[in-house]
Amino acid sequence: MPRPGNHGCLSFLHLQEDNARFLLLFIVMLGYMLLGAGVFMALEAPNEEIERSRINASVEAFLDRYPEANRSDLELLLQEYADASAAGFVEGKATRWDYVGSFYFVGTVVSTIGK
Repeated sequence: MPRPGNHGCLSFLHLQEDNARFLLLFIVMLGYMLLGAGVFMALEAPNEEIERSRINASVEAFLDRYPEANRSDLELLLQEYADASAAGFVEGKATRWDYVGSFYFVGTVVSTIGK
């Protein structure tokens, strides 16, 4: 409940105390997320560039070794392989939808969605 004569720092916005706390929490969280994103970007961007250069060099080495290979066909094959690998369909990998994987998925859905 606002106190009569309360001249707090947010009184010019005509906010009640609860709304002012919510606004302050929102601003702090937004600042924290922006700062975290900047730190994460600064830490990960150099590694991303190194990995990008490494894979591009591997593709170029392959095309130099096999000049008859078509670049667009190779890129399509690599994309399909990456998608299949991410989905767990590449040979030699354990299946994603065994009982343990299915139980983990159900636990994740229940714990993040709630009721």
